[in-house]
Amino acid sequence: MVDTFTRKLETTPPDQSFSDFLTNYRAAIVVLSGNAAGTEFAIDEPKVSLGRGATADLSFDDSAMSREHVVIEFSDGGFRIRDLGSMNGTMVNGEAVQVANLDHGDRLRIGEHVFQFILETCEPKPKTYVLPDD
Repeated sequence: MVDTFTRKLETTPPDQSFSDFLTNYRAAIVVLSGNAAGTEFAIDEPKVSLGRGATADLSFDDSAMSREHVVIEFSDGGFRIRDLGSMNGTMVNGEAVQVANLDHGDRLRIGEHVFQFILETCEPKPKTYVLPDD
């Protein structure tokens, strides 16, 4: 039987995995203002949550943040920020967002904290081998 109303959607595998991405790039957020100003946090997991609660991956002493305010996640070969239904919202470069792709240098306002997203290319480390002495 041929169904002329249904079409097959082809799925393509992601361009690269998160571990492959980390061999070429370094991702981090730097706290520009707030209690933790001057601190840098590496984004070394495919999904990192920020908030004031103990369950957040990165927890901040900030009463304007929700317990789990946002998540920064690896998606489609890059990073995006997603608001988790916070009361005070999330701003990227001065605009309120629910979901936004992140680029190097973007400024994030979460609660009373302002962060800068860092995405830098890094040179791959050469493979090293240990050869036994003969």
